[in-house]
Amino acid sequence: MDSFGGISLFVQVADTRSFTETGRQLGLSSSAVGKSIARMEERLGVRLFHRSTRSITLTAEGALFLERCRRILGEIEAAEAELSGAAGSPRGRLRISTPQLSGLIMPALDGFMAQYPDIELDVDLSDRMADIIEEGFDAVIRTGEQHDSRLVSRRLGSCGQVLVGSAAYLERHGTPAHPSELAAHACLLHKFPATGKFERWPFRLGASEAQPELPQTFSANTIEVLAFLALQDKGLAFLPTFIVRDALSSGALRIVLSDYIEQTVTFWILWPASRYASPKLRVFIDYIGRHLRI
Repeated sequence: MDSFGGISLFVQVADTRSFTETGRQLGLSSSAVGKSIARMEERLGVRLFHRSTRSITLTAEGALFLERCRRILGEIEAAEAELSGAAGSPRGRLRISTPQLSGLIMPALDGFMAQYPDIELDVDLSDRMADIIEEGFDAVIRTGEQHDSRLVSRRLGSCGQVLVGSAAYLERHGTPAHPSELAAHACLLHKFPATGKFERWPFRLGASEAQPELPQTFSANTIEVLAFLALQDKGLAFLPTFIVRDALSSGALRIVLSDYIEQTVTFWILWPASRYASPKLRVFIDYIGRHLRI
């Protein structure tokens, strides 16, 4: 197998973590894939993968080689795009990871697909912290501060977070006037999937006041579930304004304890700094920046 083909196969194995799955995608036997990787390792003089009977994982040298290989493939793709005139008509496959917020993400992706029908989207809707480089994503959308020097980021927008309950729930259980009264309320909590820890409700309290112990009435690793339950009169939830905007406008949900709690969440799109920003990636970044309704 020539060097370019070997590099392409190596990247595909790194993405699938499986000789068998890579072989299935390429129409090769797992044995042929394994032998090709072994020949590459012999030529380079390093081990690229740790192998076991159950899985394969990249070695430190393999991870470094993978980053360089992705850049090489990106440059080749860019050169082909320039020669074929594809820069004016972006095409190809994009691997994207986004938060599990279909109500926010899907309208933008739907519009993007309509405008760029030649671009194939492979989307991972997940709240886990994906390793963009190692897992081979072209771009990810995430919230919070971003400090990875391997990545380039663009701010997509910010919104506030508010504590809300339905009109019916508050009429039945009363509206809390102070965070200490939450002990008597049903609290719908967001649990971070990566750590299993609950998202803190950031109350502003006096120096002598303790943060309230919140009843764990219901917890979930996606906030769309919490918004649904809040609308079903099941309790109070701390949610970004974009997910409850319509419910607040209609009066179905009401903000509570606004004098004690306020927080802003910022969305970013990130992509590998080492990878050429192909036409398909550039138009995706620009489109999402204009159309994500945060």
